[in-house]
Amino acid sequence: MTDTALARLSVNQVTVRQLSLPELVGACERSGVGRVGLWREPVQAYGVAETAALVRDAGLTVTTLCRGGFLTATDPGARAAALADNRRAVDEAAVLGTDTLVLVSGGLPPGARDLRAARERIADALTELAPYAGEHGVRLAIEPLHPMYAADRCVVSTLTQALDLAERFPAHQVGVTVDTYHVWWDDRAPAQIARAGAAGRLHAFQLADWTTPLPEGVLNGRGQLGDGAIDLREWRHHVEEAGYTGPIEVELFNEALWARDGREVLTETAERFLTHVMR
Repeated sequence: MTDTALARLSVNQVTVRQLSLPELVGACERSGVGRVGLWREPVQAYGVAETAALVRDAGLTVTTLCRGGFLTATDPGARAAALADNRRAVDEAAVLGTDTLVLVSGGLPPGARDLRAARERIADALTELAPYAGEHGVRLAIEPLHPMYAADRCVVSTLTQALDLAERFPAHQVGVTVDTYHVWWDDRAPAQIARAGAAGRLHAFQLADWTTPLPEGVLNGRGQLGDGAIDLREWRHHVEEAGYTGPIEVELFNEALWARDGREVLTETAERFLTHVMR
């Protein structure tokens, strides 16, 4: 069971961001982890084509690329720049061999208070981006973030809101990302996971635990699996009942983990995944 269960695991690069790309690949090989989620900034620094070759030669699969999005600007120049950057992100995903680009939609522009208008600007942007992504074999996966991020990072706070946006477009172009850290509190989320699964829009599943007290700055407070309040196994059941059989990606923003040896963190993450998610 262990080998089969571990095959579902994908380690998101940010979980062990202290590792260089070659170090990450080597650590995955030694730990028996065959899947990784990548981030654009370190990939760009190493080289997109070079990263694709490195991962491919190691026999690893890229499950997602993080991230596109930030599509809520009202300034025409900023909007054009965001669209261009998202098209580049689609191109990068295609080169890396992943079919899923995670979108963090963006917060309120400075001085703005209209959440509905911001969400409509996301829809307007997707009207241009979704067909482009589809042409390149890439799915845009809208990720709702916890409501505490609504002002500055993501006006899409629930799976309901994410699906309401996604369903304006074909399922092979736009779907959703389910991240336990962001949706575990929402008692409507299981029904929305079923809704996404039925429509073929459940494109990515990510895990992190919720620990308290939250650290200063909040963003880097995602707990190691099993350290917090989330029943991670239950959420795996939710997505599987919705028909999801794809990779399960662990994405941890955590200063304490980043201060440790990244290889040890990766090994620990794999062990925690088996214990708290798969068994």
